[in-house]
Amino acid sequence: MKLKDPIKFIPILKERIWGGEKLITTFKKTSDKKNIGESWEISDVEGDVSVVANGPLQGQTLKELLNSYKGDLVGNKVYEQFGNDFPILIKFIDAKTPLSIQVHPNNELAKARHNSFGKNEMWYIMDAEPDAELIVGFNRNVSQKEYVESLENGSVLELLNSEKIKTGDTFYIPTGRVHAIGSGIVLAEIQQTSDVTYRIYDYERIEEATGKQRELHTELALEAIDYDVHKNYKTTYELKENQFTELVHSPYFKTDILNLEGRLSKDYSQLDSFVIYMCVAGSFELDCNGEKLQVDSGETVLLPASITKVNLQSSEATLLEVYL
Repeated sequence: MKLKDPIKFIPILKERIWGGEKLITTFKKTSDKKNIGESWEISDVEGDVSVVANGPLQGQTLKELLNSYKGDLVGNKVYEQFGNDFPILIKFIDAKTPLSIQVHPNNELAKARHNSFGKNEMWYIMDAEPDAELIVGFNRNVSQKEYVESLENGSVLELLNSEKIKTGDTFYIPTGRVHAIGSGIVLAEIQQTSDVTYRIYDYERIEEATGKQRELHTELALEAIDYDVHKNYKTTYELKENQFTELVHSPYFKTDILNLEGRLSKDYSQLDSFVIYMCVAGSFELDCNGEKLQVDSGETVLLPASITKVNLQSSEATLLEVYL
């Protein structure tokens, strides 16, 4: 049986020490927890596998769909490469206060140490309070010795590159790049399916549940870090109305952006991959085989690879298109 319908999943909400309320109040997620920092929209991480929210497949897990539909779900080439492992993790993040400064290992390190994929990721800023900042990379070339000394004497923030941000700003975070989301930021995060993070500095915060500081991974991070400075950390792009524009194309995922006003038809018959739409502003209607689905800001929908033609319609919306 061919998959004919777009799929929404039940968000997996994560309470975080730095989380806020905007995923609940602004983006209509449902939870009785406080400090919701992350909404995992599509996940195949062990212990946190997404469950279908709509249509005839409601209640099935993403893993069950992969087992049943294989290339019809993800594309034949994708299935040949990844089998029954979905290769991308999709999130929305609300940082009320800053996240820890952290780094992710590459595929080789992650495989050897954790039997996991590495964690290349990207951020698209959906909302940012005035003067909001994030940390991406170093502000000059740093030796490992100098970096370790800065951790020991508490001056590591002086080595890091801070960027003031606004809605629409985009950053690709390859493995090895030290980074941290600052306070007052809501963003869409697209990454490899991995939950491996090395925390290197956490502002000496105390966790309420434990009464202790969170664990740091100083030694594990040393070999993972890229100590070089890079000229540009922010992605440059030109947003064009009713045209998909390349945002971040990496070996691990491709993301384009669309500012939609009116109606647009899209043909995926030459793309051997699933497609994910993340609505990052406004709302749009997805028309597939005559079946219509409303997608609101802060929602995500998966188009199986077997769906080759869709129509999109909106008075005004911005969406990210993710595929392999």
